[in-house]
Amino acid sequence: MARIFITGSADGLGQLAALQLAEQGHQVVLHGRNPERAQQAQAAVSQAEAAVVGDLSTLAGMHQVAEQVNKLGRFEAVIHNAGLYQVPQLVPTADGWPPLLAVNTLAPYVLTCLIERPARLVYLSSGMHRQGDASLRDLTWQQRPWNTTQAYCDSKLHDLLLSNAVARHWLSVLANAVDPGWVPTKMGGVGAPDNLAKGAETQAWLAAGTDLKAHLTGQYLHHQRPSSAHAQAADVAVQERLLAECARLTGVAFPTSA
Repeated sequence: MARIFITGSADGLGQLAALQLAEQGHQVVLHGRNPERAQQAQAAVSQAEAAVVGDLSTLAGMHQVAEQVNKLGRFEAVIHNAGLYQVPQLVPTADGWPPLLAVNTLAPYVLTCLIERPARLVYLSSGMHRQGDASLRDLTWQQRPWNTTQAYCDSKLHDLLLSNAVARHWLSVLANAVDPGWVPTKMGGVGAPDNLAKGAETQAWLAAGTDLKAHLTGQYLHHQRPSSAHAQAADVAVQERLLAECARLTGVAFPTSA
C-alpha cells in the first residue's frame, strides 16, 4: 500500500480523495492551514496516519509543511490539492503576494522542490486554466487592476505548466494535472453541476492506481481521460519562465536533475 500526502485535505476534494484512498487501505497524511483545521481533517478521516499544519499562503508556512512531511519519511505520492478561488479584494500576504498566487501557484512549486521526491505527483488544475495568461507578466498583480477570476485562471494554468515541467525534468516521477470538474464543494458552490465523488476519483487513482492506465505522466486529465489543454501548456519556454519566476519570488530553486 502507498503513503500519500494531500494538501488542503480538511474538507472538499482533498478530504474526499483522502477518504477514498484510506478506504482502499493506503496510508494517508492530511494537511490543515492551522491546528484546528488539521484536527478537523483527522476527525473526518479517522484512518489517517497524521495531519501536518501550515499556512500555505506564506513562505514560512510552506517550509513548515515541507519540514513536517519530510520528518514523516518518504511518500509514494503527493496530491497538491490546496487552493483558493474567489478573493474579491487584493490584500497581499505577509510576503507581499496575492493570496491566490501564494496558495495556488507558489505553494505547489515550493512543496514540489522541498519535499523528498515521491514516485507520483498530482496537481489540481481546472478547466478555467484555458483562460489563463501564458505571458506570465505581472504575476504579483502590481501593475494590473485586480481581477479575481483572471487570477484564478492564471494560477490553474500555472499548476498545469508546473506539472508538465516536472514531468519533463524528473523522468523517474509520474507527474500529472487534473481537472476535477465544477463540483459542489465550498469552493464550487452548492449549485455546481458535476458529480462530487467523481471529482476526487482521478487524483486518488493517479496517486495510487495499480492499473497500467494510471502509470502515465505529463498529462492533463478529467475523469481519468485526457482533456483539452491551453495551447501553450506544453510550451517548454513558458514552463521554464514559470519555474524561473517561482524561484525568483520564493528564493527556492527548482532541482532540475532527473
